[in-house]
Parts: sequence; structure tokens; C-alpha cells
Amino acid sequence: MKNSAEKDLWEYERAVYAEGFGRICGVDEAGRGPLAGPVCAAAVTLPEGLVIAGLDDSKKLTEKRREKLYDEIVEKALDCSIAFASVEEIEELNILGATYLAMNRAISGLKSAPELALIDGNRCNGIESPCRCVVGGDGLCADIAAASILAKVTRDRYMLKMAEEYPGYGFEKHKGYGTAAHYAAIREMGPSKIHRLSFLRKMH
Repeated sequence: MKNSAEKDLWEYERAVYAEGFGRICGVDEAGRGPLAGPVCAAAVTLPEGLVIAGLDDSKKLTEKRREKLYDEIVEKALDCSIAFASVEEIEELNILGATYLAMNRAISGLKSAPELALIDGNRCNGIESPCRCVVGGDGLCADIAAASILAKVTRDRYMLKMAEEYPGYGFEKHKGYGTAAHYAAIREMGPSKIHRLSFLRKMH
């Protein structure tokens, strides 16, 4: 069953290539929802038809599995790029605007500009390259699934560093997401420099 599922990850992209596009990339982000830390985006172009065993939406994978796949994706991708939008940019632009900013940075960081960027989600009007939205793309398209893993692993690694810089918040555990322990730490210690203050307005 696994093999057929993996082959299906190329079904969407095969149809796109069949339209005549020469080079496409998949784009996804990690970190739209957390209370702290930047948003991270990745853009990936895999060799057409490449099967990476276990490739899937990053949210469906264990941390250990994501780390292993990260190395394989970076090694085998024709092109990949990872970029951030900072907490300051999230506060200035709002999270959607900052997500587009990170995605545009990731796409522009590719060695070769893609003819079409496949963007995970249902909105891509802030993307500066030719693009197409793919709802649930991180579980449908190999390139987007690969991008979801690179973005998630990169952001998690960043938050582990932030856990050392800002101890007591538990960033190493929740990576900035709004867990009960995280809210309790904010109430006790106040927000850190990497907290998104606009996300904390509803806190009681």
C-alpha cells in the first residue's frame, strides 16, 4: 500500500508537467500558528518522479522521521531554498503577509526560477511568481510535502536555539505553540523578545 501512496504524490505534478511546464517547485510554511518565533517557508524542486520512501505531510511524521527525510530531500533535490519572516515582520504585516514574504524569499532563493510554484493552501495572491494553490498540497504533491518537511525541521531547530536564549518558556518542547504550559510561563515571566504580541492580546 505504501508504494502506491508514494506514487500518488506525483499524480498532481505529472498533470502540471503535462501542461508543458518545464520547472516547478513546491512551497510550504511552518509556524503560522505559534505565539512565538518566526514563520519559515521552503521551496523545493525534486527530480520529476523521484520517490522518497515515507515522504508525506510533515505534520503526519515523527520528529525523528522528519529529521531523516530532511537530509535525504536536501541531498536529492534539484533545488531547494529556506527562508524566514521575523517576529517584527509578522507584527508589521500580519501573519498572512509575513507568510507570503517568507514564501517569496524562499522562491527567490532558488538557483533557477520556477515556471510555476505550487503553494500549499487555498490562498496565494501574495506570491510574486507564477503560482497555483493546492489545498492539502502537503499530502498530495511530492514537492510540497518535501517543502513542508524542510520548513518544519528548520523552524524547530531554530526554536531549540531560542530555548537556550530564552529559558523557562519551554520552547524546546512546544516550539512556540500555545500550550497550557506556554501560557503559564508567559503569565509568570511576561513575553520574551520573540513573542508575537499581537497573538497574545486575547490572553486573560
